[in-house]
Amino acid sequence: MTRRFDIPPSADEIEAIARAALEALPEPFASHLGAVVLQVDELAEQELLAELGIDHPLDLTGVYEGVPIGEKSVDAPSQLPDRIRLFRRAILDEWIEEGEDFDHLIRHILIHEAGHHFGLSDEAMHALEEQP
Repeated sequence: MTRRFDIPPSADEIEAIARAALEALPEPFASHLGAVVLQVDELAEQELLAELGIDHPLDLTGVYEGVPIGEKSVDAPSQLPDRIRLFRRAILDEWIEEGEDFDHLIRHILIHEAGHHFGLSDEAMHALEEQP
C-alpha cells in the first residue's frame, strides 16, 4: 500500500511503522528483538557520524547500537540494552529522492539494522527482506 502524507511523517508515525515491521518478522528473529530498544531521532549527532566515518547526517538513516547476539557473553559486564535508532530527516530525504513506498523503506532500514543485531551478512538481510 502506498501511503500518502499531507505533511512529512512524524517520529511517532515512523516508530509505529517500524514497530509493525518488527512484529511482522518471522521467527526466530521476532522473539530475539523484544528487548531491543527502538528509537526515532531527527538526525544522527556529529559524534556518531564521526565514529562511523560519515560526513553528512542525511547519509545515515539508521544504526544498530549494541553487541550482536553471537558476540554476547554471560561473563561480560552489564551493558545498556541493544538499540536500533532511525533518523527521521535522513529517511525522509531518501524517501523523496528514491520515490519508494514509505512503509517498504522503513522495513528495509529496520531489517538492515536488526540484521546487525543478529550478525547477518548483507545477503542474509536481503533474503529476510524478501520474505512476506
